[in-house]
Amino acid sequence: MADSIVELIKHGAKIVDVRTPAEFMDGAYPNAINIPVQVLPTRLAELPKDEPIVLYCASGARSAAATQTLKRAGYTHVMNAGGLADMPEV
Repeated sequence: MADSIVELIKHGAKIVDVRTPAEFMDGAYPNAINIPVQVLPTRLAELPKDEPIVLYCASGARSAAATQTLKRAGYTHVMNAGGLADMPEV
């Protein structure tokens, strides 16, 4: 899975950190945007449906929930990368 995440990121995937703003400010993946999982349904307009999206959180649980939210909303190229520690070095 890490290889495909690396490829997505290298090809310009939108990287979304679904942790809280406080967690995001403590350290985030380069070029990630912060959309907490709790508010994701109200901020879908910020995410393009026709581009790949890589989601992560602290452990992978919130990003799994966010992945399902996006898929239910019609996003097809969404990948749960797990926790911040799981994110690859690019």
